[in-house]
Amino acid sequence: MRSVVITFPGSNCDRDMAVALEQVTGGEVVRVWHGDADLPGGLDFLALPGGFSYGDYLRCGAMAARSPIMRAVADAAARGVPVLGVCNGFQILTETGLLPGALLRNAGLRFVCRDARLTVENTQSLFTAAYSAGERISLPVAHHDGNYFADEATLDRIEGEGRVVFRYAEQINGSARAIAGVLNEVGNVLGMMPHPERAIEQAHGGSDGRRLFESVLGALATA
Repeated sequence: MRSVVITFPGSNCDRDMAVALEQVTGGEVVRVWHGDADLPGGLDFLALPGGFSYGDYLRCGAMAARSPIMRAVADAAARGVPVLGVCNGFQILTETGLLPGALLRNAGLRFVCRDARLTVENTQSLFTAAYSAGERISLPVAHHDGNYFADEATLDRIEGEGRVVFRYAEQINGSARAIAGVLNEVGNVLGMMPHPERAIEQAHGGSDGRRLFESVLGALATA
């Protein structure tokens, strides 16, 4: 499995993501700078990490969404390459239009940094096959703008299509319908605010994030 992790100015979870992918998949991880125009060949998986790209000016992810590499990311997603956006990566994916909705300022207007309890809503995706439906898991969150918003029609549609894969089991940031992670229509792009890459071994305080990467690895192995 050959993975790519994109680094933007202000990314601070890119190394965490690369280490998680190396440890779980045992494959090669290539680090790509946002100013590059092309992605390496033979790409199996693509990750947009957390952080504060461009200092979160304008809207979180708005400037990063216009980085040269994002055209190549959109092309890869259109070809069916699995794409994971975590925290700031989720914000960037919504700003590029690869995912519906937007991430607003937390309802409490405060930065939230803690472990969050989640419910796994959909285990039929390539990102969640290793979980059980309705399972409660715990993943770290660390964000100031994680309040997921979409209009009611969009929310009804993504709920009806099974595109909500993770939901907060407690009040965290005011997200509509407690949504913590959503898929695109095809199911190969996932955006989520919690950090699975920070929960891949017990030394982190829990390993519930490990199975997300194992799910992708298993899906690619059987594709």
